[in-house]
Amino acid sequence: MMPTQNTSLTPRGFAAMDSERQREISSIGGRAAHAGGHAHRFTSEEARAAGRKGGSAVSRDREHMATIGRRGGRSRSRAKEPDEAPSAAIKEFAHEA
Repeated sequence: MMPTQNTSLTPRGFAAMDSERQREISSIGGRAAHAGGHAHRFTSEEARAAGRKGGSAVSRDREHMATIGRRGGRSRSRAKEPDEAPSAAIKEFAHEA
């Protein structure tokens, strides 16, 4: 039997909690992990090495990188475009005059 998928858009569980409650629970978990010796704090050098490793793995797929670049370019150009509603209203007003 296949598990059913929640098609509801209403958040459930952790996602349904307010951010303050989520922060409390996360904090408790973090403290427990450190107390139990299960947590790891990256040094800046370890973090730098991990970033290089992940970046090199992703960048091997040229098609994926091109897709990321296109998405970023589209997103950036959309941010620069003025809203169409005000300019349409101005054009309509100019026609009437």
